[in-house]
Amino acid sequence: MFDDPIQFLNRYSGKLETEAIYGGKWLNWTYGTLLGKISLHGFVKRVFFSRWYGRRMDHPASRARIKPFIEQYQLDVSEFADAPDSFGTFNEFFFRKLKPEARPIAAGDDLAVFPADGRHLGFQNVATMDGIFVKGQSFDLADLLGDATLASDYQEGSMILSRLCPVDYHRFHFPVSGKASAARMINGPLYSVNPVALKQNIRIFSENKRAICRIETQRFGTVLMLEVGATCVGTMEHTYVPGAEASKGDEKGYFRFGGSSTILLFEKHRIRLDEDLAASSRKHRELYAKMGDRMGAAI
Repeated sequence: MFDDPIQFLNRYSGKLETEAIYGGKWLNWTYGTLLGKISLHGFVKRVFFSRWYGRRMDHPASRARIKPFIEQYQLDVSEFADAPDSFGTFNEFFFRKLKPEARPIAAGDDLAVFPADGRHLGFQNVATMDGIFVKGQSFDLADLLGDATLASDYQEGSMILSRLCPVDYHRFHFPVSGKASAARMINGPLYSVNPVALKQNIRIFSENKRAICRIETQRFGTVLMLEVGATCVGTMEHTYVPGAEASKGDEKGYFRFGGSSTILLFEKHRIRLDEDLAASSRKHRELYAKMGDRMGAAI
């Protein structure tokens, strides 16, 4: 079993906080026991399991889960674009929109912003980082991108991992302004992206189902943005128009039920990450920050 709490640094309070894990007992059983691991590889990681669970969250009966969820995790309903009682299913509530003023976008063409609410890790140089969640832990960019030639352009670039928990706002946005390509899908299983699982196998990011697009920008070069699915996240919906110009902070899409992640890759010497993000990441500790807040500046 995994008894160590998952701690992150809250950018706004400057304090370490402990994550309230949705489904924590289930995660511990699945990834920490022999029987759980058998079930994980037998069906939990399979796409059909997440689709089955997703259908449950699309059923009208799931609406009864909304109020207890809001109360348990103390969500700020004043940020919601729609009233909590307006959602017909839990999934509708899960990928809810927020009022624009709830997530102001950091101004300045030279600033990049976090693409989603969540817990973030940022590495200035992928080639020299000494670990992600634990020391010595890394994964291969060619495997992540499914393209060795493309990966070579980012081998000494910067990477930002943004992990969304089920309690977070689950729409993701453009971190910079530019022209985004159509998403290239890479199919795969759907392991959990909670640190309980990632500390055992960081290759989950390069194995799970994921979508990749290129954002051509003036200040940051070509930025790669990936959305990574996870257990109970069988669907990533894209709402942007491929090939059109997108402004920093514009919505790019949303995840349906479950925890999930985005990954950003910048070419070498294109961005200087904010110090609180870089410093926390050097300690293998995530930084909590909201979508639209500054993440780094163009070099």
